[in-house]
Parts: sequence; structure tokens; C-alpha cells
Amino acid sequence: MQNLRWKILTILAVLVVFVSFGVYPIVAAHYGVHSPAWLMEYQLKLGLDLKGGVHLVLRVQTDDALKALTDSESERLREDLQKAGIAITNIVVPDPAHFRVEGVPPAQDAAFRQAAVDVSANFDRSSATNGAYTFTMKPNIQVNLREDAVVQARQTIERRVNELGVAEPQIAQQGANGDEILVQLPGVTDVDKAKSIIQSTGMLELKIVEQGPSSTQEALMANGQIPQGMELVPGVGGGAPGEPASTVYYLVRKVAAVTGHDLRSARPTVDENNQPAVGFSLSPEGGRKFGKVTGDNIGKLLAIILDGKVQSAPRIDDRISGEGRIHGSFTQEEVQDLCLILRSGALPATLTYLQERTIGPSLGADSVKSGVLASVVGLLLVASFMLFYYRLSGVNACVALVLNLVILLGLMAYIGAVMTLPGIAGFVLTMGIGVDSNVLIFERIKEELEAQRGVRASINAGFSRVFLTLLDTHIAALISAAFLFQFGTGPIRGFAVTLSVGLLSNLFTSTFVSKTLYEVALSRRHQVATLSI
Repeated sequence: MQNLRWKILTILAVLVVFVSFGVYPIVAAHYGVHSPAWLMEYQLKLGLDLKGGVHLVLRVQTDDALKALTDSESERLREDLQKAGIAITNIVVPDPAHFRVEGVPPAQDAAFRQAAVDVSANFDRSSATNGAYTFTMKPNIQVNLREDAVVQARQTIERRVNELGVAEPQIAQQGANGDEILVQLPGVTDVDKAKSIIQSTGMLELKIVEQGPSSTQEALMANGQIPQGMELVPGVGGGAPGEPASTVYYLVRKVAAVTGHDLRSARPTVDENNQPAVGFSLSPEGGRKFGKVTGDNIGKLLAIILDGKVQSAPRIDDRISGEGRIHGSFTQEEVQDLCLILRSGALPATLTYLQERTIGPSLGADSVKSGVLASVVGLLLVASFMLFYYRLSGVNACVALVLNLVILLGLMAYIGAVMTLPGIAGFVLTMGIGVDSNVLIFERIKEELEAQRGVRASINAGFSRVFLTLLDTHIAALISAAFLFQFGTGPIRGFAVTLSVGLLSNLFTSTFVSKTLYEVALSRRHQVATLSI
């Protein structure tokens, strides 16, 4: 009797806990009942297909990561050759994984090879005629750069989405080459804003201006050519009042003094005219580099470039170390978005959209209603069958089944799992698995009763002899669910999570709870001659 009391208390405790975490927050939110905030945090979260939102598939242009390294190494080699006094004809970058040095003087060939030693860490060097050398990025470096570009892009998107405040976003890598990123944003209504923040490269560069601004590109060229080691970058010039701003151009050094990688923080602020601006702080190493560059270039303009466009170009009047400000024709909302992008880091490569689907909340609400209706109808049909076929023992199965569903909802809410439309299918499937477990147990009990064993002995034998079978089938199903979760994406994972949690809760209710209910029913009877089954 003492043992039975502890079993009853355990079941009641489990019921109270999971009703509090699973069922109550759903009911309270539906009827607008005021409840503690900490408890409402455990409300079951709905996925994209039930809540509505945005489904995006993006491809990471991994060639950009290769080109960035190739450009950086080629420009660094150009500067090293200039410092060493080695006069070459040109450096050409024909594709993302190669660059070619032309016109190395024969007398300076040995000096050139020595200056290019550092490049050999990432590039293989091969010589050609007329003092030309081709540098080819090493295959392992290419593979690592492509993989790292996708991982960094996914992590950057995650940080940006998290700062957007999206509840339970789904962000995962996929595709045959692993260069695609799936982004699902439940509840997002401003699709254009989300897309612009996700896709914005967010590359901040601070470069010294050699010439400009100018209204034409030709005015900044020498004999129609951009000087070596330089590049032309567009910016916005001040237009007349009431007229749109004109485009101006700056000739800047190709190698940036400081980039967004040296950024420590970004925050909204105002400029000297009390207009919205972005204030930023640099890391200690970034501040050291920035201080040296600004100290060596007092009197020149410093171009603050974001995503290939000059936002402002203030004059360097003194040495600047760790602080700076970006100002332009920003609105307050644009400043907030820009700060978010800069804080989350720059994307290592550009992104292109392969798929875009918007799911309206009304469609999600219809899916919820249909799913709930399917679950209720399924539960009623299953309960009717169990009551008809197993008589009063069917009540035992129905109570265990309802408790199983309560535990399932509570566990999913507590662990923060997301309910999707396939998850509702897993929810309905859990009911079938629960009934199947009870059928196995009840049929075994009937066999024991037919063998003329007593009722109590038949019940004990039915549960004990079927337990290993149930354990075996549940473990096999859990392994299948684990593979679905590991190799599936989005909705498939939702189904796998719901099924896994349902299997665990069903094993508890079909063995422990169901047997306890039998023991409670029989504890009030001293002589048990028959069992309604």
C-alpha cells in the first residue's frame, strides 16, 4: 500500500508539472488570462507553417572569399615590392584563385622570390616567360575558405536574426555542395527589412583618400587608367536644397587602414548637426593601426566606406585612435539597422536568393485549427475503439493516453521545441503508438487470464513480459527519429522532435501509469474474480 501511494503521488506530481508548463500557458494565452511572465515563457512555440512568416533559401557565393584573399595577397605583395624597389610591370587577378605578376626584371628575380616568400603560405608559385609569375591558391586553402565562408555566413545571419528579436528562427546549412543556407523566420511581417538586414554585406572599411571627391571618374584617372594600388569608390555628394544628392567619386588606397574585423562595438549617436549617426569603437589592435595611419596622413581625407560606398569622408586633423563616427543622410531606423549589421559582423561573401516564400498568419491559423481538429477526432475515435473492445480496461488506456499527450505538450514547451505541421502529425502518431502499447499489454493479460491464472498475476505477467518488447520497439523508433533529426531540415526535424518526446512519454504512461491505475482499481477489492477486458 505504501508503494502504491508513492506511485500515485509521482503521477500527480508529473501531471501538475506538465499541465503547468504545457497546457496552462496555451489556454491562458488563448483566453487572455494574466499569468506570471516566467511561466508564459514556456508557452509552446509554433513553427513557420503554423505561425506564418518567411522561408528563405540563400546561396553563399564562396568565390568571394577566395577573391578577397587573392586581392589581399596580391596588394600586399605589390606594397612589399615597392618597398624593396623592385619595378614590375603589373599585377593581374584573372580569377578568384589566381593572380599573375608581370614584368619582373631578370636582375631582380632573386629579390622578387625573396619578397614573395610570405605569399607561399597560401599560394603555389610558377614561373613563365618574360619575367612573369603565376600564383595559384593551394587546393586545401580553397576548400577551407569555402567551408569557412558558409559557416561564417550562417553564424553572421544567426546573430543578425537574433538581434531582430525573431522567436525560434530556423537557420541551417543545406544543399549538395553545402553552400546553401535555409532561413525560416516565424512571425516576421516586414519581409523586405528582414531580407535587407540578412543580405547586407556589412563590410566597413576606412581608407585614405588620395584624390577627390570628383563628379566624374575620368578626372581621377591617369591616362584613362586607375593608378596601381588605388581604386575608385562612389559616394553621395551634397545636392542643392530640394534636389536629389549627386554621385561623386573618390580615389582611395586599395588596402584599407582598418576594416570591420577591427570593430569592437557600434551604437546610435548624433553628428555635429544633431542628425542620426553611427558611433563605433575599435579593438586595441584596430586602434593602434588606425592611430598610425591617421597620424601619418594628417590633412588628408579619410573615406568611411560601407559595402563599397563612401558614407562620409572627414578631414584628418589629428591622430585618431579608438573611436570614430559614420554620418550621412540616415534616418533613425537606418542607424539602428546599420548598428545591428556592424555589431553582427561582416558577411564573408555575398548571398543570392534561391527561394523565397511568405506564409501568411491566416494560413498558419487554418493549419492549427485543422491540426487540432485532426488530433481531437483521432483521440475520440481511438478512445471509442478502446472502450468498445476492452470495456472498462479501455478507460485505463484512455486515461494513460490523455496523460501521455499532456506530458508531450509539457516536455516540448519546457525544452523549447517548436511545434510544426509535421509535428502535429507526430502528435497524432503518438496517440497511435500509445494505444498500440496498451493493446500489446491487454492482449497479453487476456492470454494469461485464459491460462486460468489469477487476475493480479495476469496483470503483473502482462506488464512484465511485454515491457522488453515495448522497450525494443521504442528504442528502434527513437533511432529512426534521431536519423530524421540529424539529416532532415525544417519540418522533418519538427516531426522527429515530436515523435521522440512522444515515445519517451508513452513508455512512461503505458507501463508505469497504466499499471498503477490497475493497482488502484484492484486495491479496493479483496477478492478479484474477473477483469473487464
